[in-house]
This record gives sequence, C-alpha cells and structure tokens, in this order.
Amino acid sequence: MLCPLSALAAQQSKPTENTMQRTQHFLDYAATQEPAVTTYRASDMVLAIHSDAGYLNEEDARSRAGGHHFLSEDVPSPPNNGAIHNEASIIKAVMSSAAEAEMGALYTNARKGVEERNILEEMGHKQPPTPIQTDNSTAEGIINSRVQPKRTKAMDMRFHWLRDRGVNQQQFRFYWRPGSLQRADYYTKHHSPAHHRQMRGEILSPYKVVMDLREHMQKVKK
Repeated sequence: MLCPLSALAAQQSKPTENTMQRTQHFLDYAATQEPAVTTYRASDMVLAIHSDAGYLNEEDARSRAGGHHFLSEDVPSPPNNGAIHNEASIIKAVMSSAAEAEMGALYTNARKGVEERNILEEMGHKQPPTPIQTDNSTAEGIINSRVQPKRTKAMDMRFHWLRDRGVNQQQFRFYWRPGSLQRADYYTKHHSPAHHRQMRGEILSPYKVVMDLREHMQKVKK
C-alpha cells in the first residue's frame, strides 16, 4: 500500500478529479482488508537492507526507490525477518538510466540505514558493516570499485557518498543477488491485484494466526 499512497501524496499540491477517484479507490481497498500483522522472529539484531528502484515508472519521468529493512544475522546473505522500515518514495530528480536510479535508491536506503544503525548501537547492539542487497550488478560494481563508468557526473554525489560509507568507513557492505531474491521490488511498482494477493502472505501474517493465539492464551489462563 506504500507505493500507491506515496503516489497519491505526490499529487496533493495539484489534485484533480482523478486524484479523488484514486484516493477513494485506495480507501475502499484498505477498508476491505483484514488488519495487517507483521511477525518477527528472534535474531541477532543485525541490520540488513534490500534496495531496489523502479525506473521512470512515475509521472513526469520520475523513478521510485524501494527498500526492505529488517533485523537478522551477520552472514553473507542475511535471512529475512519482519520489516522495521519499508521505503517507497519517489526520487525527486529525473534519473538518466536504470543504474542511476538504482544508485539513487541505494543512497536513499543507506541514508535511512545510518539512522537505524545509530539507534541499534545506542541500544547496545553492535553493528558490523550493514549488508545492502541490490539486483543491479552495474550499481553494485560501481560502488565496490569493480566498474568505472564513463559518465558519472549526474550521480557523482551519491556515488562518492556510497563508496565512502562502504569502502572507507565500513558502515555498509553492498552485494548483488538476483531479482527473484529481492524483497524491495514490491515497493517500487504499481502491481496488479493478483500480485498484491500473492505477496501479502509473504509480507504479512494472516490475522487468523493472531486470533488463534489469543484463543490459545485465554485457554491457558483458565
């Protein structure tokens, strides 16, 4: 729901009748869904992030940044957990390529990751370099100094910031995995109802699980 909600928010400065229709459609959809339930498993409280971008899929040739932030273990490919933050924002600048859009999404998610790392360390959970997964090999190669693009002027600030935080300061570890393992993809596009129904079970727990747990606890107390 974050993707359509942020798209509606972007139209609030110049709303039209179509904006009102979309808003009503969104509210009708929300009203018909069962309460959302996020399940968290026990973990080592190590921050992990999946980052993705949707290229030129918003109005005025804008791209979208998506992210799935969760707590896991310090392993090469951290296993998934319930989200502590989901990013679904429109990148303000017009991106000139898919790789630049991916760099913009990585930058957005890493900036949020700095805040999350600070909070976790203040709570006493020492953080290793935060693993950030991307499915764009070009962006990952640029940050890890394996690829030197001919034209980086448009992405210089993000490119240098990410490389500095990853290589020099060791705050992040950027790695590639195929799109089929990318949890952030869901937050970068406007999907069909069928896809939403399919993904809901992967992101949220059925409300019936909570009701069954409550019933079980009540029987135990008796």
